[in-house]
Amino acid sequence: MADIHLSDAEKTFTIHGVQDNLREDGRSCEDFRHMEIATNVISNTSGSAKVRLANTEILVGVKAELGDPDPDKPDRGRLDSANATPEFEGRGGEELATEISSMLARAYQCPSCLDMRQLSVVQGKQCWVIYVDVLLLECGVSQDEGHVELELSDDPFDVQRIDVTSAPCIVTLSKIGHSHIVDASKKEEACCLARLMIGVTDNGTVTAMKKEGSGSLDTSSVDDMLETGKRVGQGLNKSLMEVLISDDKTGRKKYLTGFLR
Repeated sequence: MADIHLSDAEKTFTIHGVQDNLREDGRSCEDFRHMEIATNVISNTSGSAKVRLANTEILVGVKAELGDPDPDKPDRGRLDSANATPEFEGRGGEELATEISSMLARAYQCPSCLDMRQLSVVQGKQCWVIYVDVLLLECGVSQDEGHVELELSDDPFDVQRIDVTSAPCIVTLSKIGHSHIVDASKKEEACCLARLMIGVTDNGTVTAMKKEGSGSLDTSSVDDMLETGKRVGQGLNKSLMEVLISDDKTGRKKYLTGFLR
């Protein structure tokens, strides 16, 4: 939750605005602030993106490396839990990093999100392991026995793309008074005692849910927040895929020579 302090009058103004579906910045309860997304920003990764929402900026890098499959799932690849590394201190970075890591891991455990079987190379022997590293800019063991030799293509364009159309987006809903909102500002977070984080796919499937905050949520509030989260999550997924498809059609306009373009 936010670490700013508001007077009783400011809290009352914020709560009444949310109840009237008109927040202090003019947004409705289900509106996000302007979001900026840039892809292919890191030259030495399999995929990367930089996302900025208000004063929060996150850099994500994805790498694929050969590894051993899970003994319980020998015909599938692995998705390593996101590693969130805060580069700032004293701003709740460590707490936010833990939240991102745990929530992403839970959201992507749903079998319908990603077909991990397409990451299998040799069943029970070798698979692709997807590593996700999340950098907050602002705001097992293998044995020699049974080793498999693989011949990999030297062509950097000889690749297989993972289908992410069913990958979930995570939506956070904050309970303020008798209403709830998405993308809360710092002032709104100061008026919030409980929030619900849910992972939502493009078809409205909820893959994970986590409640945070010291306040309680009754069953009717949870049901209403889930319906809102699914509706907002589907719209967010649709907008995100449109941006990614457009970016893919446009292609990379200039060669990346450094860490960031």
